[in-house]
Amino acid sequence: MNKQILKLAIPNIISNITVPMLGMVDLAIMGRLGSELYIGAIALGGTIFNFIYAVFSFLRMGTSGFTAQAYGADNSKESILMMGRSIFFAIAGGILIILLQYPIDILSFSLLNGSTDVEVLAREYFYIRIYAAPASLGILAMSGWFIGMQNSRYPMFVAIFINVVNILANVFFVYGLHMKSDGVALGTVIAQYLGFILATILFYKKYRHLLAFWEQAEFFNLSKLKRFFKVNTDIIIRTLCLIFTLAFFTAQSAKMNDTILAVNTVLLQYFFVFSYLTDGFAYAAESLVGRYIGAKDQPNLKKSIRLLFIWGIIISIPFTLIYVFGGDVMLRLLTNNNEVIIASKPYLIWIGLVPLITFAAFIWDGIYIGATASAPMRNTLLLSTFLVFLPAFYLLINPLGNHGLWLALLLFMFSRGVFLTLFAPANIYKINS
Repeated sequence: MNKQILKLAIPNIISNITVPMLGMVDLAIMGRLGSELYIGAIALGGTIFNFIYAVFSFLRMGTSGFTAQAYGADNSKESILMMGRSIFFAIAGGILIILLQYPIDILSFSLLNGSTDVEVLAREYFYIRIYAAPASLGILAMSGWFIGMQNSRYPMFVAIFINVVNILANVFFVYGLHMKSDGVALGTVIAQYLGFILATILFYKKYRHLLAFWEQAEFFNLSKLKRFFKVNTDIIIRTLCLIFTLAFFTAQSAKMNDTILAVNTVLLQYFFVFSYLTDGFAYAAESLVGRYIGAKDQPNLKKSIRLLFIWGIIISIPFTLIYVFGGDVMLRLLTNNNEVIIASKPYLIWIGLVPLITFAAFIWDGIYIGATASAPMRNTLLLSTFLVFLPAFYLLINPLGNHGLWLALLLFMFSRGVFLTLFAPANIYKINS
């Protein structure tokens, strides 16, 4: 089973790594145009789309769990119907985003405090990139479906293809046609639609035989749609709690001073790097747990969960050592600002604790998604956010300052793992009883 886990996890890790890589390339291109305004424009515009697509991430997570269970039950009809439902709601959601672009503009830029010059460029970026929404959400849905079908290679192929096309298009529009942040937005739109086309081609290549099991009458099965929406509503609430916590962390960092904001922004990148890596195993958990629950295979369900946590420990230990003993080198990889580097050093201890404290929450997330046990995921985030993170912050911020902010964040992550562990006997291991 270790081979199965790695076969699923490694392509997902590669897919995840492409996400921050593209962002770094975009920043590198904008950073060489002679003005910080262009960096600010894609930062503000990118923040809006990161929030939108985070809210719609249920299209990937919900789809993978339901599909994996259908795969495990050898239910070809439900597998293809799940694809159809997910794509339908992805395209509908994308069109709705385009139709609501003006209200989204007003709300978003009223919350984001950018200079007038930056907002002008950010709006230009926003009004171009928003037309990628149907393709972007369609890719989320298809990636979740492929993962549910125990196929992590196709999402990896699509992710790599999108990022290569995006980078080449950005270089062409910015350096070839002398466009600015609008060129980066247009490159993203083109890459997303080409990526969606590639995902469709890959689906047809391997899974077109499933189209024979399509039943139009079952497409809008009310009981199954009700469960689909129930699970996805829970996932949306869970995701909003996570977004709120990270946004609150950043906002409180900014309230302290610009140096602390820079310090915490740099250090958070290493939090995200570890989360991207561990999510590869979380995606493997979605595939395997859903499959074994669908097949009602309790022994392999328990074995897969045990091995997934062993892999979580295996990857967290070396990252802890790297973060603890390689802190200075890591800081200099992201910034050459000596003031930020010196100010960051007292807080490296918290980054050193990140792998060991957070891996359980990431692995459990994948397990619960595979089991479509969304209610305890939702409840866990609500408890961790409002009964752990916020009280800890307000108790610790005055005596400990930025150390208190970091401690509150790590307590939030630790409590997620604890709550999900406590909820598991009733929601995961006995789910077939």
